[in-house]
Amino acid sequence: MPVVNLSNGREFSATAGDSLVEAALFAGITLPHSCKTGRCSTCKCKVSRGETTALQTETGLTDAEKAEGWILSCVRSAQTDVTLEVEDLGDVVLPQSKTLPCRISNIDQLTSDVVRVTLRLPPSADFRSIPGQYIDVIGPGGVRRSYSLANANTADKNLELHIRAVDGGMMSDYWFKQAKANDLLRFNGPLGTFFLRNLANLNLVFLATGTGIAPVKAMLESLTNNDTEYAPQSVTVFWGGRTAEDLYFDPQTIQAGHRFVPVLSRAAAGWAGVTGYVHNALLATQPDLAHTVVYACGSDAMIRSAKASLLAAGLPEALFFADAFVPSAPQ
Repeated sequence: MPVVNLSNGREFSATAGDSLVEAALFAGITLPHSCKTGRCSTCKCKVSRGETTALQTETGLTDAEKAEGWILSCVRSAQTDVTLEVEDLGDVVLPQSKTLPCRISNIDQLTSDVVRVTLRLPPSADFRSIPGQYIDVIGPGGVRRSYSLANANTADKNLELHIRAVDGGMMSDYWFKQAKANDLLRFNGPLGTFFLRNLANLNLVFLATGTGIAPVKAMLESLTNNDTEYAPQSVTVFWGGRTAEDLYFDPQTIQAGHRFVPVLSRAAAGWAGVTGYVHNALLATQPDLAHTVVYACGSDAMIRSAKASLLAAGLPEALFFADAFVPSAPQ
């Protein structure tokens, strides 16, 4: 059985046919991951020794990245002993993912193409998540779609989702044309490793576009109860949209003391705020990147552009975390 070694000295055995991510989880080791379908690149890492094989297409990698030896560990299996240039998440214990029933409590129109859906869990449901994680909602006909949780506290058995309309989307048609209060659904979760790590002595920056603000909202809510010993030195939220309507709530209402910078790419005449892209708005503030940690959530194009620009400007790669919203895999 192949043995997989990580940069920090940890190792685990990998059964042929199992992805590296799943093999690690079976051994009690958590590698960064999100979609588990080879699309979002959260699990991207480099093989420095050994051979792996792709279990399915790695659409989250460019041809240049593949040529340089990068793989996506969620869809790669070890063929020989392997050394990966990646570290695990240490002592983080992920809440158990499970499939549970739920009912729609409310559907609120936030903008012309965004709704807030509140799902109600059964009183007996045992569900816990780390702010920033997501769930897969299983809708009519078994269609599955991923949505970030927008609330940190789920003890009241309510889950908040922010959902944008997608032209021709099967689940989108359900949310915007058919869904009603008390509909019975199922979901699987929580999922993913997009959540806050150690923030002490760092300036925390969130970059979000569109409904990518949902997990940011959850993480901001969690900061209100953060032990001061581990709290960041500062918190800044850059939230981008096309027009002012796209920014459907004020993040400053969640927690006092942090800075909110709205950024518009198609601002109307009279807009006096920042325009362009969220990562450029951050760079324009001349941040101390050596002491800044960035959490980015939104389109895959934004994530890739932001990461390239920030790393080129001096942000350590280990201080950039992201959750890319990628097109749904075919059902």
